[in-house]
Amino acid sequence: MPFGLGMGEAIVIFLVVLLLFGAKRLPEIGTSLGKGIREFKSSVREIESSVRVEGELKAPQDEAAGARVAEGQEEGAPRRLTTN
Repeated sequence: MPFGLGMGEAIVIFLVVLLLFGAKRLPEIGTSLGKGIREFKSSVREIESSVRVEGELKAPQDEAAGARVAEGQEEGAPRRLTTN
């Protein structure tokens, strides 16, 4: 079991929770806890995807800046058109 709890400790914790909240409230508590965990996971996924998208959008700009610096053009300086 997680946190190093044995079967005996898990039973004691369950009995204490049962005495505190009663048998009728336990399913309600479990349902609301499950909904909360699902909402938390979905918001974490949404944040991760938005961070990933922003990172992908910034990457090409950073590469272009690196190419300009490699060509001898300063970053932030206006581009010069040259003809060959």
